[in-house]
Amino acid sequence: MMLSKVIEALLFSAQKPLSIREMSAAIKDAGAEDELSRNEFAEIKQAEVAAALQQLKGEYIQQQRAFQIIEKAEGWQLATDPAFAGWVRQLFPAAKPARLTAPALETLAIIAYRQPITRADVEAVRGVNIDGVLQTLMERGLVKIAGRAEIPGRPLLYETTQFFLDHFGLRDLDELPNVEELRTRRLPVARPSAGGIGNISEPGSPPPATTNL
Repeated sequence: MMLSKVIEALLFSAQKPLSIREMSAAIKDAGAEDELSRNEFAEIKQAEVAAALQQLKGEYIQQQRAFQIIEKAEGWQLATDPAFAGWVRQLFPAAKPARLTAPALETLAIIAYRQPITRADVEAVRGVNIDGVLQTLMERGLVKIAGRAEIPGRPLLYETTQFFLDHFGLRDLDELPNVEELRTRRLPVARPSAGGIGNISEPGSPPPATTNL
């Protein structure tokens, strides 16, 4: 039995991406409940599984198969070659979801690069209220609540989801374009006023004056 064929069977049968660790565990544990069966891969190491996976991936490319092995954020998965998308799409005739608007994309980009971030800080950058846009991004499964900020009022923090990575074909957030530059760029932030209402302040500027009402 070839290790690469065992991996192929696992990827074909899995309902989700598999990590090297998950594949290794499945291969090593095969036949554990049956004392009469012999598992020739019982002592397999993760490095061997990774090497066999790369070999299988290369074979698919060399043979120009209609499917390929891709790496996603949570592991490896079999997927149809994009060249055949036009035909495969006919099996899934559901209506396409509406495209994100420019304001939604701008908001999503800010959250992606500066997460976790409060709604007020996103609004400080965009200069407009984002309640509706933020709700849309959450309904699409692209953004989620990540907790609360340790500042007065403890506002909610927002971050991108696993679906965000899958949707844009990213393994992790470090694969975002120009990630280091945009993560470190100074942006306007919301400053809490004495009354607890966030005021927008440019980086380096003095705190905004407050008026007792």
